[in-house]
Formats: sequence, C-alpha cells, structure tokens
Amino acid sequence: MNKVRWGVLGVAKIAVTRVIPGMQAGEWSEVAGIASRDPGRAQAAAKELGIARAYGSYEEMLADPAIDAIYNPLPNHLHCEWTTRAAEAGKHVLCEKPVGMNAAEARALIGVRDRTGVVIGEGFMVQNHPQWLRIVELVRGGRIGQLRSAVGAFSYFKLEKENIRNIREFGGGGLMDIGCYPIKCARMVFGEEPVRVSAAITRDPQFGNIDMLTSAILEFPSGHCIFTCSTQIMLQQSMRFYGTTGRIEPEIPFNPAPGGTSRIRIDDGRDLNGGGCVVEEFAACDQYTIQGDLFSRAIREGGEAPVPLEDALCNMEVIDAVFRSAETGQWEKPRG
Repeated sequence: MNKVRWGVLGVAKIAVTRVIPGMQAGEWSEVAGIASRDPGRAQAAAKELGIARAYGSYEEMLADPAIDAIYNPLPNHLHCEWTTRAAEAGKHVLCEKPVGMNAAEARALIGVRDRTGVVIGEGFMVQNHPQWLRIVELVRGGRIGQLRSAVGAFSYFKLEKENIRNIREFGGGGLMDIGCYPIKCARMVFGEEPVRVSAAITRDPQFGNIDMLTSAILEFPSGHCIFTCSTQIMLQQSMRFYGTTGRIEPEIPFNPAPGGTSRIRIDDGRDLNGGGCVVEEFAACDQYTIQGDLFSRAIREGGEAPVPLEDALCNMEVIDAVFRSAETGQWEKPRG
C-alpha cells in the first residue's frame, strides 16, 4: 500500500502522546518526519517515536518532497498561518481543532484549500469514533423519540501560567480548547446548525482574562444544547442526549483511552432507577488511528477530509457567537 507520508509541525504533547502513536498504527499513514524550532527537541521526539526524519525548522520540513501531508498541532494562533504555508508548499493538512482563532480565519483557509487544491481538514477525532457513529445512528432511527435536549460538561483544573491554554493571545481559554467539543457533538447529533446562542463567561485576570468558565445555550431548530466548560474545575466530561422517549449518553464522550472498551447507555425512561437502561459496548479502537487513515484515504482516493473546512467554519461561527453573547448579554446568531 502506498501510505501517505506525514510530517508533524512541532512536538506538542497531544502529538507525541496520542496522535502520532495512533497514526503509526494505521494502514494508510506513515509518520515520516517531525519538526521543531529547537532541533534537539525534534531529534529527541524522532528517536523516542521511531520517526525517520527530524527537522530543525518548520520551513525545512515543508520544503521536503518526501513529505506528502502535514499534521498541525501548533498553538491555536498559529493554525491558520502554518496550515496556509503548508498548503502553499503543496502539502495536504490535518489541522488540530479549532482550525483558527475565529470564523474569518476558517473562511480564509477554505480559500487557501480551493486555491491550492490540497486536502485540508480539522482534527476533530470524535467525528468517526464508533460510539459517536452509533449515537447518531440511534438518534436518526428514533431510538429516543425526537431529540430535544443535549447537556454537556467538559473541564480540567490547570493553573500553570506558561501553559498555552492559559495564554489568551495564543487562543487559550476553555471555550476554544474544550468547549468546542460539546458544540461539535451537539451539531453532529442534532444534524442541524444552531439558530442563536446565549452565553455567560467568567474570565481570569491573572491569565490575561482568558475564559476560565463558560456556559452557553445553543438553540437548534429541534431543541437545545446546554453546556459548561472550564479550565478551573475538576477533571470531567459528559454528554447526554434527551429525546421524547429516552436518552443516550457515552461513558467517556470525548477522549476515551485508546485500547479501552467504549460504552454508551441507552435509557427508555421507564423508571428513575435505570430499569429501562441498556449498555452497548464497542471494541477497543484508537480514534486517532481512524482519523489518520480516513484522512490518508481521502488524499489517496481523492475524497473529502473526515471533518471538512465547511464543518470547521460552522463550529467556529458558533464559538464566535458564544463570545459575542457573553459580551453583549444578548442572544447572538452564528453568521452563516
């Protein structure tokens, strides 16, 4: 098989601990290079992960004809710039979520993709995890009646000043880092776009007023999503979907451990003690392996990215509207 030869921009933790090992296990993907502005860090990561090439600059890797595609896990404020530079160098790009700092950057990347002819997509690995494919299938099939409500929470506690999640100009804060997940999953399961949003944000002055606590209501044509995200609450994640005759919830919605069994609970609501609850289990898998192979196949077979930029733009428009609503104190419409 003619595997896609991937290069990785930087040595971000998500890349070296989750995404690269996942892609290395794929049938369609080969991680052929890794770059850092610090040559020593690139060489160390390459040695640890068994990657053939280490580059002392991003530019060096983009100029290498031995690299077909780029995975971009750089801080959020560098997503648009380096995705653009990679595409202009003729490389396909899988960019970590969110693809930009705002919807304007997402729109700009659509123009870059159309101009260069490469495949560019967003790294929302949940899109094709078997548990989420099944949840969408069950909701579409009427298993819980008509979907009316989604309720989510995603948080962790992190006070390190140097962490990029606590640096506002780098795109830090809870909404961009983790609040994007309940937005994405609600859109995916409803199969609709929110018509308006309302939000409240608490900012932390010690970290440049990043959003350390955000809660929002997303109004869909068919119902509502309510979620909270925080960088200063205990580690947790949950996502529940309520219909007219039941509910569905994944046990670990956003980042189940690779190699572990995933589960979703389906409750027909017959009693409050769970008498109508059944559990579906899914074989061990790695959603980063799935993501990498689907993207590589899109490159080799001329298909669309698993999460195309049009979807990334819709998610970013909702994020922008949440920020606006928190400032205006009013309902805000995502700008389509």
